Amino acid sequence: MAEIQYNATGRRKSSIAQVSVTPGTGNIIVNKKALNQYFPHETMKMIIQQPLNVVAVTGKYDVHVRVKGGGYSGQAAAIRHAISRALLSVNSDFRGKLKKEGLLTRDPRVVERKKYGQKGARKRFQFSKR
Repeated sequence: MAEIQYNATGRRKSSIAQVSVTPGTGNIIVNKKALNQYFPHETMKMIIQQPLNVVAVTGKYDVHVRVKGGGYSGQAAAIRHAISRALLSVNSDFRGKLKKEGLLTRDPRVVERKKYGQKGARKRFQFSKR
């Protein structure tokens, strides 16, 4: 018998996370490593587990993640977005709670590009009249 699997993709900055959620015991595996090994910081773990806590299904689903691009913060937010989308396909009644927390909205903020003739995106060289 085939196992039920819910897939979703989440994005943040330049990170892309592909998540598959299956009924299980609550294991979270990121790039073939345990969550504690891949994300050593407690805040990143809290960010990733936020959608599961909001809909109160913390120990009921196993989450397998493949994430690439960006840094740890962007990857954690991308995983959170993907888990939220996958939980929506598990049960559409979760939509209200997830939407209220802002977990279904993709965060559009990205780094502004550096402009020519300037030090950075916004910072200019010091003006000198003479």
